[in-house]
Amino acid sequence: MRTNQQTTLKASISLSGIGVHSGNPVEITLHPAPANDGICFLRTGMPNGNDRLIKAHHACVSATELCTVIGDVESGAVATIEHLMSALFGLGIDNCLVEIDGPEMPILDGSALPFVRAIDTAGIAYCAAPKRWIKVLRPVRIEVDRAFAELRPIDRGFRLDVEIDFESPVIGRSRKAMDLSPATYRREIAGARTFGMMKDVERYWKAGFALGASLENTVAVGETDVVNPEGLRFADEFVRHKILDAIGDLALAGLPIQGAYRSYCGGHRMNVGVLTALFADRANYRIIEAQNTRRETSLVELGAGLGIAAFAADL
Repeated sequence: MRTNQQTTLKASISLSGIGVHSGNPVEITLHPAPANDGICFLRTGMPNGNDRLIKAHHACVSATELCTVIGDVESGAVATIEHLMSALFGLGIDNCLVEIDGPEMPILDGSALPFVRAIDTAGIAYCAAPKRWIKVLRPVRIEVDRAFAELRPIDRGFRLDVEIDFESPVIGRSRKAMDLSPATYRREIAGARTFGMMKDVERYWKAGFALGASLENTVAVGETDVVNPEGLRFADEFVRHKILDAIGDLALAGLPIQGAYRSYCGGHRMNVGVLTALFADRANYRIIEAQNTRRETSLVELGAGLGIAAFAADL
């Protein structure tokens, strides 16, 4: 894949399934989008009959409990966007319109693999515009109790280093680091499934979560073993899925990141929180374009093209 041009899909493609938390059926269609549009969700099927366009950006996040939600319930929201966002970011897709007829993305098999296969079926097209990145210039870090998440500058690429530490002996403590590329994403991350503790199921149900969870879309963790008869796809599938989620949440930066991400006992709230910390000070980052433009451009110069002001509220 050429890395100096923005990308989109060659054709539209649809998928359907149920929401892991709502349990309700939903259909999505991934559409090609013009250069510099980024990733947007077109929420249809609203009770008032009005469609709503929501930018996939951290400033539009309204909830991070057990999943990432953009928009708001009153005027339209889309929940559990992290797996699709992860697939798009992992495969280097810059522009895509996601049409969805319900309030929650389909969970499919609990991983990003079905989205990867859909993108492969549609094909990837190049846009006549240079690719852009958010370059991390200064370290930023957030901490909540023992958990932390941070972004640091690196010379090139995007590196993730994620560590989990669960009381459950089935999961335990695990750490994985990787340099992100479409090849490593496909091979090491896309197939890692979401997981949950059997002991927490009733509590989740009472809170309105996990109503669509099953052994078909979730790794169920018992007291001493994984409940799913097929077992794990990877020996360290739990930490790989946390990386998958982190990639999806960090895609809400609005552009690919050039930097290094490190987290310990993180999650959706920490992933989104570190983006908020990054964008809190313009000295922390810069927008850069592909080398074939032979120039590096400041955020102020690219502000209008990026729609920075629009990111502060849903479109």
